[in-house]
Amino acid sequence: MAKKGTILIVDDEEDILFSLKFLLKQHFASVFTDPNPYHLPRLLRTHEPDVVVLDMNFGKGRDSGEEGLEWISKVKELRPQVPVVTMTAYGDVGIAVEALKAGAADFVEKPWRNEKMVATIRAAYEHGQTEKKVEKLAGSQQALSQALDQGFKEIVGQSEKMKQVFRTLDKVADTDAHVLILGENGTGKELIARALHRKSHRSSEVFIPVDMGSIPESLFESEIFGHKKGSFTGAHQDRIGRFQAASGGTLFLDEIGNIPLASQAKLLHALQTHQVVPVGSNQPVKVDIRLICATNMPLYEMVEEGTFRQDLLYRINTVELQLPPLRERVGDVPLLTDHYLNEYKRKYQKPNLEINKQAMDKLSAYGWPGNIRELRHIIERAVIMCEGRKIDADDIILSEPRKQDSGIALDQNMTLEEVEEKLIRMAMKKHQGNVSKAASELGLTRTSLYRRLQKYGI
Repeated sequence: MAKKGTILIVDDEEDILFSLKFLLKQHFASVFTDPNPYHLPRLLRTHEPDVVVLDMNFGKGRDSGEEGLEWISKVKELRPQVPVVTMTAYGDVGIAVEALKAGAADFVEKPWRNEKMVATIRAAYEHGQTEKKVEKLAGSQQALSQALDQGFKEIVGQSEKMKQVFRTLDKVADTDAHVLILGENGTGKELIARALHRKSHRSSEVFIPVDMGSIPESLFESEIFGHKKGSFTGAHQDRIGRFQAASGGTLFLDEIGNIPLASQAKLLHALQTHQVVPVGSNQPVKVDIRLICATNMPLYEMVEEGTFRQDLLYRINTVELQLPPLRERVGDVPLLTDHYLNEYKRKYQKPNLEINKQAMDKLSAYGWPGNIRELRHIIERAVIMCEGRKIDADDIILSEPRKQDSGIALDQNMTLEEVEEKLIRMAMKKHQGNVSKAASELGLTRTSLYRRLQKYGI
């Protein structure tokens, strides 16, 4: 897999710069270092980093973190979409909270664990890429949304199903009710969560997104509830969890269905008591969050199978919001197409490019298995490849519908179990062992797929 991402590290210790650059070059495309934070404006212009890794203290004897807070603010002023990961040898809960409130994406203590450092920066990179897309969508949609007189102006849609979504959002946004957003991949669940936060009375506070599918079970408590110094190997300083970081604001737990059963009980207890207990501590810490969760997994089926707690489901879905797939709101396809066409006309400097009726009809007739995300990619590709001033039907390259026997060599003597095993092996290979993605493609729950993997010794 090709390495992606440009990382900028700013720290006044040359040994730190050398060690981090050596570590991160193994995982990212480009890594730049500089010991002087006053070079940050030039470095941001020159290198256009995807993530900035920033020390909180510069100069011997300084440990207040004030310099780091100032430079976080400067980075967010110059490059609002670039995530900042802060680090310090003198980290405590107070500095971590202030850094996150100032706009930092995450916080790492020195000395760091290599695995944790890489995972933190990779997560910041992924969230940064998502944030860029969200910001583009919000900005370019403003004029159209005003014309449609919608309350949630960053969301494109005027179909009846989307109007129902808007009505629900209007009712629930300015409350503290927990919201569960259900929908297929690519339907815009995180966009809805951010819109809820921006329209809430907590909009001036932090919005903390967490991809639950990316957190190993062994790190769940530390990541979500925090830990105390010395509570386990590598815990060199106190670290706040995402609940504390989001206190006063909104906590968005994406892919909530991926939480292991044992961890679900701990999450439920925190929601019931409004308290968290950091790993290594016996003192509960009060938290005040508005919780929004999202998933594309069948939570009600998982409750029936015993892989998702029913009491946790009732706790997180005070209000349940089902996002329709694009195939159920085809009337919005022209709106979305115009939106992305305008975006990519600007990006690729083709201001006079238009789309003709035949191309639009082709888009409207398509089934959209990849939803809005797929539409965006198709429009971008059409803008790039179109040689004239009009995008016609031949410029719209749609995915071929999968045939039942596509890619499978079936022997007439194969049993049903042998066919099933072959399908499962292909899906696991295609998704590089990712059980959630393979299960989704096969139309199974993760639990059902796990049983079959064990059955066939895969």
